[in-house]
Amino acid sequence: MATLNGMKVAILVAEGFEQVELTEPRKALDEAGAETRIVSPASGEVQGWNHFDKADKFKVDVPLDQADAGNFDALLLPGGVANPDQLRIQPKALQFVREFFDAGKPIAVICHGPWTLIDAGIAKGRTITSWPSLKADLSNAGAKWVDQEVVVDNGLVSSRKPADIPAFNRKMLEEFAEGNHPKKGTSARQSQGRASPSTH
Repeated sequence: MATLNGMKVAILVAEGFEQVELTEPRKALDEAGAETRIVSPASGEVQGWNHFDKADKFKVDVPLDQADAGNFDALLLPGGVANPDQLRIQPKALQFVREFFDAGKPIAVICHGPWTLIDAGIAKGRTITSWPSLKADLSNAGAKWVDQEVVVDNGLVSSRKPADIPAFNRKMLEEFAEGNHPKKGTSARQSQGRASPSTH
């Protein structure tokens, strides 16, 4: 079990995130010793969903317009259709995500969450998985899309759906425990060397 004592993790969500994709990874992070904070453009509380039905509301710890990526060590991006569809058109959200990438900080993203990565300009050259409907979008953005329960590519952890969460959590904790990952070059050899799709 990875230990994340003292690590601060931002969880970036807008209204309509898939609730279990926040609560289960957050529980794993908290149990590993991390300090998690919900960052959101929503005011006060943000609404979770269970597929097509409203679920619980969650306290927003840090308003997006006050959020500073420099105060966090890692980033979690839950899915849900409405959530990343809102984040991807907000310049502050895209800047926040890009700052993690530029600093080499680990990022974990699941389901529809990679939509935000596309608009943040950081999907190109990455090996990634997602909810299947994002395959064309990610491929068109220059990512290598694969159908695996969890994929790790140089500090970027991705999974497809809620059923993948146990594998997603394990790899997320491992990558977050490793800390910052130096940005890789653009050669094919370097791109292939770090990407390590995993099904266990």
